[in-house]
Amino acid sequence: MSRSALISNITAMLRDAGFVVSDRIAIRPKSFDLAARRGEDLLLLKILGNIDAFDGGTGAEMRRLGSYLDATPLVVGMRTRNEDLKPGVVYFRHGVPVLNPDTAMDLFVEEVPPLIYAAPGGLYVNIDGDLLADERQDRGMSLGQLASELGVSRRTVSKYEDGMNASIEVAVQLEELFDQPFSAPVEVMDGADEVRTADPTPADPEADPDDEHVVTVLTRAGYDVHPTLRAPFKAVSEDSADRRHGRNVLTGHSAFDRNAEKRARIMSSLGEITRTRSVYFTEERTKRESVDRTAIVSCEELAAIDDPDAIRDLIRERTTEPAES
Repeated sequence: MSRSALISNITAMLRDAGFVVSDRIAIRPKSFDLAARRGEDLLLLKILGNIDAFDGGTGAEMRRLGSYLDATPLVVGMRTRNEDLKPGVVYFRHGVPVLNPDTAMDLFVEEVPPLIYAAPGGLYVNIDGDLLADERQDRGMSLGQLASELGVSRRTVSKYEDGMNASIEVAVQLEELFDQPFSAPVEVMDGADEVRTADPTPADPEADPDDEHVVTVLTRAGYDVHPTLRAPFKAVSEDSADRRHGRNVLTGHSAFDRNAEKRARIMSSLGEITRTRSVYFTEERTKRESVDRTAIVSCEELAAIDDPDAIRDLIRERTTEPAES
């Protein structure tokens, strides 16, 4: 299956599951392909045939964007260069959860979360330690007796009951021994934080030198500007002067040409899904005040405004408030 067909299939699946899906990001650079929202759940999706193409820089950017936008970064893929991804298993690449399409279908359409995750050394499950301890004690089994049944140490059983995860082989043994499952779902929509072993979210990169004057003005106006490297926008800007009522702003900047207009349209679509405003700063004046929902503001206009509140007001006036999808 081609990557384009795979993206189309995943888009249709998400819509069937009740998600509102953004336009496909068909420009470069792009750290993700789609944004999708269902209620308060927001996904940033990278869709690949071979997940080995997902590199560390893209993973870091997706994790940063997830933090800025309160979203779950997620990769949907078919295989690595060595094997197909197994259904029902959560994999990880550079701290980002990875599902195959069948697992994504189960999670989003059937609402059946995965129970297994891949980590160095094999496949593992989340053990409900409290339930295991209760069942063991109800049956009058000591830690040593259960350890002997499982072929592990007494200390290992104690760790299972304290919340340590177990190999899939041990999980099967426990289910057969007690005639019930002890596996807890992997919480993909929370980034699978309970099982992944990723580093903290990477720090913001430096802004592109060409964008520094825009960053300076926005910072003076009370925005916390988070530069991006691979997204279809240059930064996510947070209105730090009005955190309660303000919205994050997807921020673009370049000369105003066909490529800029295309980016502005994509930013508009993404803004609708992510519930953000979007603004594109142009190096020259233009008659356009907006492209779809994206405000168009010239750097000349920006530089001429001294009042920080007036800058925020200008952005708000030219953008459309995103709908509560």
